[in-house]
Amino acid sequence: MSDTYEKAVGAALTATPLHEQVTTRIAARIADGQWPEGFVLPPEAELARQLGVSYGTVRRAMQALTQDGLVIRRRRTGTVVTGRAPRHSLDRWYKYYRLHSKDGQLVNTETRNIDLYEDTATLKEAQQLRLTEGAPIGRITRLRISDGRPVMIDRIALPIGRLSSFPQKPEDLPPLLYKWLLDEHGLRLGALREEVTARIANDADRRLLNLDGAAPVALLQIDEVGYDLQNEPLLVMQHSALTDEHCYINEVR
Repeated sequence: MSDTYEKAVGAALTATPLHEQVTTRIAARIADGQWPEGFVLPPEAELARQLGVSYGTVRRAMQALTQDGLVIRRRRTGTVVTGRAPRHSLDRWYKYYRLHSKDGQLVNTETRNIDLYEDTATLKEAQQLRLTEGAPIGRITRLRISDGRPVMIDRIALPIGRLSSFPQKPEDLPPLLYKWLLDEHGLRLGALREEVTARIANDADRRLLNLDGAAPVALLQIDEVGYDLQNEPLLVMQHSALTDEHCYINEVR
């Protein structure tokens, strides 16, 4: 086993229940595509050694991952990554992303915050977020960078009234938005409603995506409303993705 592998799996654990931390640690590597479909996980005793936890803690984590459909136990082979989406992904996943390459591989991206500022809600946003028109919201614009190239624009609106504070500079906002909402504001994402369409890139899109020339460029448009565990609207998101080398995969189970 390589040093790089052990460092990635065995980073310092925090104060939340150990089996949940182990579950999240392993699930994150699967979600990132670092442990792809068909990957055979190390034996539980080896994982326990790397993480510095008991065999029983790792066993509980493996049971949770199996129940969620992320791994499967195979006789003679061991524990294998299934490649399927988790049954309860939004309860645990903070890196929610489904953009894949045309061959079906999950795309690993860098999130770059471009702009954020306080504004007022449009009529449509107010309806989606159950606010009054003109209520204060925070706006965030982000880019997803893959292999040095911007491939998706994220435009996000959040109700200021539900946040303990709103960052003043793009660099103050961490890349994992859902984790930030939970850790800093106690807001956990419970559900997402998506509407998928297509459109032609406008001038603002072309600038952000570094599109040259005048030829029309098709974008995949994913409009989402996120809800908390009480089914109250938490945020509105608009994702605009290039389609020449990528596709959006949504597995229904």
